[in-house]
Amino acid sequence: MEKIEFCPDGGEKVEFYVLEQTRLGGCDYILVTDSMDSDEEEGEALILKDISAPEDKEAIYEIVEDERELDAVAEIFSDMLEDIDLEK
Repeated sequence: MEKIEFCPDGGEKVEFYVLEQTRLGGCDYILVTDSMDSDEEEGEALILKDISAPEDKEAIYEIVEDERELDAVAEIFSDMLEDIDLEK
């Protein structure tokens, strides 16, 4: 499982594990979690949208907050990962 680092503006680096990725409507999305502890039944997960421009050296992601967009992408990830139940 791929591990990626995020550097929020003015904040400390945060590491996430990428569970899955998809493309919808010309945009790339990733499903990430902060923990890969198999003993946890429920973990925190985020759906992030790639908002970087073609000339950006590194990818820029933002948390998907729009309800319609979140529902659509969450449904795709749920179908891709049948053993994971995504809840808001």
